[in-house]
Parts: sequence; structure tokens; C-alpha cells
Amino acid sequence: MIPAIWITLVVVCVGIILYAFELRWRRRHPEEARRVKTGDAAESDDILAEAEGADEGEGASAEEGEQCCGLHLVCEKDSLSPMSADIIYYDDEELDRFIGRTAGSYTAEEEEEFRDVLMTLRPEDVSGWARSVTQRRLELPPDVRDELLMLVNEQRLAN
Repeated sequence: MIPAIWITLVVVCVGIILYAFELRWRRRHPEEARRVKTGDAAESDDILAEAEGADEGEGASAEEGEQCCGLHLVCEKDSLSPMSADIIYYDDEELDRFIGRTAGSYTAEEEEEFRDVLMTLRPEDVSGWARSVTQRRLELPPDVRDELLMLVNEQRLAN
């Protein structure tokens, strides 16, 4: 019983110390604290968090060229996080029939459909397709998901 009380006290003390440092940081950086509080900072989802670091985002569209627009804290072009409500399809409307399916419930043929779409994408469209899949609430088969993350990471390293 005594060890449980000590652990609880230590956790509470650490929490108080962290809260004090947070308040101190907010006083020193009010603009960044406001941006974080209002949600203007880059966000990441489950599939997206694995493939991108905390400082990556999306900004210019592919039609605007290779350069970022410079209007955002981070370049939004390479992000997998959906930044707008517009869903862009990559000639893959047939995949919408899988909305609501879990990742482990696909047959080999259905998994191959996802893989075919992924492998026929241009390299610069891979991260856009990942955003599209996320916005459409499609759960990718585990193997295809791993391949997607690998392609996104290769594309980022190439840039």
C-alpha cells in the first residue's frame, strides 16, 4: 500500500512540474501557444503519424510546382494529413465499396486491388492518395499499408 502512495505522489509532483513549465512556455511564446490552442498547427492521424514526423505538413498543390508557397509553418505538400475537406480521387472510386471494412478482413484479391492502385500511381501522387484514403475512411490491408508507408518515406528521402 505504501509503495502505491509513493508512486502516486511522484506522478502528481511530475505533473505539477510539467504544468508549471507549460505555463512558463506559454508566457514566453504566446503566438505559438495560440496557434496550438486554436488547432492551426499540423495534425496527424493514425496512418499518417507513422509516416511523417511532427514537423511535416502540406501546402501547395501538385499543380503549383515543386516549390512550396511559403505561407505555412511547414510545407504542406508532403503531408499525409488531410488539410482540406476536398477528396481527390486517383481513378480508384471502386475502392469506396470497402468503406467500413477492417484492415484484416480483405481477401487476397481485394488486397491486390489496393496494391494495383498503389503501384500504378506516379511517385508524386502517393502521399495525395494516402490523404484521399484517409479522408474516405478506408482501412488499407496491412501489407498494402506497409508498402504505402515505405513508398512515402522513399519519396521524402529522394526530395
